[in-house]
Amino acid sequence: MVVQEPQNLLHVGNGDVLVDDEKKHHHTSFDPSAPPPFKIAEVRAAIPKHCWVKNPWISLSYLLRDIFIVTALVAAAIHFNNWIFWPIYWISQGTMFWALFVLGHDCGHGSFSNSVKLNSFVGHILHSSILVPYHGWRISHRTHHQNHGHVEKDESWVPLTEKMYKSLDNMTKTMRFTFPFPIFAYPFYLWNRSPGKEGSHFNPYSKLFTPSERKDVLTSTFCWGIMFCGLVYLSLIKGPFFMLKIYGVPYWIFIMWLDFVTYMHHHGYSQKLPWYRGKEWDYLRGGLTTVDRDYGWVNNIHHDIGTHVIHHLFPQIPHYHLIEATEAAKPVLGKYYREPEKSGAVPFHLFKYFLHSMNQDHFVSDSGDIVFYQTDPKLHNNSWTKSE
Repeated sequence: MVVQEPQNLLHVGNGDVLVDDEKKHHHTSFDPSAPPPFKIAEVRAAIPKHCWVKNPWISLSYLLRDIFIVTALVAAAIHFNNWIFWPIYWISQGTMFWALFVLGHDCGHGSFSNSVKLNSFVGHILHSSILVPYHGWRISHRTHHQNHGHVEKDESWVPLTEKMYKSLDNMTKTMRFTFPFPIFAYPFYLWNRSPGKEGSHFNPYSKLFTPSERKDVLTSTFCWGIMFCGLVYLSLIKGPFFMLKIYGVPYWIFIMWLDFVTYMHHHGYSQKLPWYRGKEWDYLRGGLTTVDRDYGWVNNIHHDIGTHVIHHLFPQIPHYHLIEATEAAKPVLGKYYREPEKSGAVPFHLFKYFLHSMNQDHFVSDSGDIVFYQTDPKLHNNSWTKSE
């Protein structure tokens, strides 16, 4: 077994160490890659039984809340229709699109309700409305949860191996690791997945899916197509500029939220966190590499998706029980739980960790069962036309 030593200090470009609340909760001597002294059954047992109960009426109440806000924002934008209100609308509506995605995400996990039909119906309505193929995404996201923290088998923001990294042309490297390009990646991921992986979330015959899943994928692609055609039709009736303002800009703000949040749940912590291969990987160790984040006033709006560790270990727990479940599990998790840094009203504090990770977390070793991100110091000095 080969273990790559982590670098525990988080540095900015001028060499100064960033000191934050996260680091204060952990000793630098703690090895996050060490096998935990507890079993996943112990974590499960610590969570109150009622936290596992899915109440469809509570879930539907959140759905109605979000739909009401989205509708009210559209009505307000049409009513005011001035350049003072439009930026407010874009940020607010883009954030609400992200909230809709998270509810659809809960449908995909089955935490919205115990009814497969209700979950599928609501999931299709929500995700199609924001141009996400529900079943295609649901299946690949299931793969992400089943293989979290695995270098080769994970599906979301998977680290590049050194060999794969060096095979990329410098334009691709720059686009992947230079802000703001990565926070616009999601639509391209849906069509082509990540470097080194093949398949499309829209193609029933993609390598992402088994033959038994093709009908579901085709259904979701069809629903996506209906929504896309509806947007084109409205653009012809109302004008493309109006649709850009009412839907296009909020859509891309939603994409920014999705890419930023999903990246920060698996990257950017002040201490280097491990990725696993082979016999060193198991479901618990992989799940413990995830990170909880505090998003301030957005926490409730996006259904506490920042409470991510327990969600990754037990995705069937409804979002409205995640905070309580996390508090109950903390004594068992001990140092393997990383307390999130408290946010102000807006989570501006997370940008420094996002940017630092983009500058430092480029690839992992081609070998070794426990690996940590390494840095290409020449990345941002390279031209866009040659590969190394």
